[in-house]
Amino acid sequence: MHWSHVAEYMPLLLEGAKMTVVITVLSLLISTPLGLMWAFCTISKISWLTVPVTAMVNAVRALPMLVLLFYIYFVFPDIGIKLTSLQASTIGLGFAYSTYISEIFRSGIESIDQGQLEAARSIGMGKVKAMYRVILPQAFRVALPPYSNTLLMLLKDSSIASTIAVAEVTRQGQLIAYSTFDNTTVYTMVAGFYLVMGMPLIRLTKVLEFRFGRHKRGSR
Repeated sequence: MHWSHVAEYMPLLLEGAKMTVVITVLSLLISTPLGLMWAFCTISKISWLTVPVTAMVNAVRALPMLVLLFYIYFVFPDIGIKLTSLQASTIGLGFAYSTYISEIFRSGIESIDQGQLEAARSIGMGKVKAMYRVILPQAFRVALPPYSNTLLMLLKDSSIASTIAVAEVTRQGQLIAYSTFDNTTVYTMVAGFYLVMGMPLIRLTKVLEFRFGRHKRGSR
């Protein structure tokens, strides 16, 4: 590893890291509300809504993330939908991860004793208000640890955007390595950037697991 080149490569990799954060945040903003919507659809008692949404969630989860991203970026233009590489990557990752997040929210909601919903209804709350005031706050507490872990996975999977020429940190590393052949230094720095961005999320996951997860439930 050539330590003298670190300062030379740092500005480009920093720009790539900023783009990685942008992709992660935008994808999260897309995936979270979509995931909550899919979760409500899958637990609904309306069969014409539950069946197709459940099938869609399972189908998207079964597809490789890369294939879905390529489909959005390369196939959508054939039907008149042209997206930039950044738009395609954020929409693709956001849509894909919404299916994983929907399962997290669904399991969180279903983990709450439905007797609480019935009790809330018995004191005059409507179904929507009871869900909002009683069920969802508890479900979110259950869902927080796996949700934070999903955020970490999303950060790492943002590297897939490099395959459609988004200049995130992995792509910037590839470009530098192609021009300098200094693979050891470049990819060590790329790995370092992911560690710096990812380790706080791992710590957050552990904290949330301890506070809301199995440790707290086990002490009851």
